[in-house]
Amino acid sequence: MIDWKDKREFWIMGARIADPSAERMRVGSVCVQRGAITEIVWQKSVDTDLPVLEAERFVLAPGFVDVHAHLREPGYEEKETIETGTAAAAAGGYTAVLCMANTNPAIDDPSVVEYLARRASLVGNCRLYIAGALTKGLGGEIVNEYGLLKHAGVSALSDDGRWVTNSQTMRTALEYAGQHGLPVISHCEDSFLAQSALMNEGYHSTRLGLRGEPAAAEEIAVSRDIMLAALTGAHLHVAHVSTAGSVDLIRRAKKRGVRVTAEATPHHLTLDDSLLESYDTNLKVQPPLRGRKDIDALRAGLLDGTIDCVATDHAPHTEIDKDVEFDEAPPGMIGLETAFAQLHTRLVKTGVVDLLDLVRFLTVRPAEALELPGGCIKKEAPADLVLIDPEEEWTFDRALIRSRSKNTPLVGAAFTGRVQGIFLEGKWRSAIMG
Repeated sequence: MIDWKDKREFWIMGARIADPSAERMRVGSVCVQRGAITEIVWQKSVDTDLPVLEAERFVLAPGFVDVHAHLREPGYEEKETIETGTAAAAAGGYTAVLCMANTNPAIDDPSVVEYLARRASLVGNCRLYIAGALTKGLGGEIVNEYGLLKHAGVSALSDDGRWVTNSQTMRTALEYAGQHGLPVISHCEDSFLAQSALMNEGYHSTRLGLRGEPAAAEEIAVSRDIMLAALTGAHLHVAHVSTAGSVDLIRRAKKRGVRVTAEATPHHLTLDDSLLESYDTNLKVQPPLRGRKDIDALRAGLLDGTIDCVATDHAPHTEIDKDVEFDEAPPGMIGLETAFAQLHTRLVKTGVVDLLDLVRFLTVRPAEALELPGGCIKKEAPADLVLIDPEEEWTFDRALIRSRSKNTPLVGAAFTGRVQGIFLEGKWRSAIMG
């Protein structure tokens, strides 16, 4: 654990600096003054009168950027709040989070955007970006006043949790969003094919007697939205891609010049549908966990740039929500606090990707995909940084969870690689309790 007092001017010395925007990771030292990076030198130490954080065994990287999280406020504060959700984010190495619009009331009015921005300024533990609702009340029929929402501060538009089934509405939304320079994040899942589904359709759903959702439910929706993005020229971002077919559709669209970006979640990259044999409701997610071929396709898509980034789809639910029969439980799991460790353990330590790649998927690529600030280490940029011990072995214990909800199947999981904390504009926030 780092013992570091709250300093505003200091050097971080001797860390391996992971700078994915510059395609390098090497030993160096960083000076932070007045909340910004003022010097980067590629040597282990420098002569200075400022306080020094010796960080030889650590990796210093840009703070992680999550472009898909549900923080539940307003309306569902029993599940999560801006304060607890951003605390979970900071503990996971995130210095910026984009929150989704499916709150109550939905984020479909400037007053809700202003409320969230004010809450974040008062109790937030990292930067908060806000997605406005694509349609009024998330109803999928009437587009919102995007100009007003953008003026209030939204960074993207989404009805996440619901797919806009009306193609004319989606076309209008993309055209209007394009005029205002806002990306549209689409939850691509045909609601008719997915209706009453509990898991991925396949061998395991048949064996377990659980209604399955076919891959086609996602792929039909991805195909239509790509066609509308091509028609309108707008920026489409496909949320939580989960099937090999979707990866292929997105890859082909990018080759044709369609303005489409995409994300995959840590759980879809590391967990498969065979785990549902436990009937653990924390493994029930939307879209569902898929098969090994889908996981392999997602990983390949990340490496070749088809999938732009990793996003958590952090989805808190109370114990009462999840402690019910499997078919009654709502979908979703929390993920902000475990994303790095889960991916580092399952992808980096097994040789699927290297550490610099993983940092890229969590920093510069999500920032670029949704056109958000951050994701790189450079002079005069805000000192939004994460400090990582890539070799620490630890167990994720329920008592460590900062989120208000505890719905994760990873309690008790052993990980290699741990976030020590973040610097947010140079202010240290430890991720280690105790």
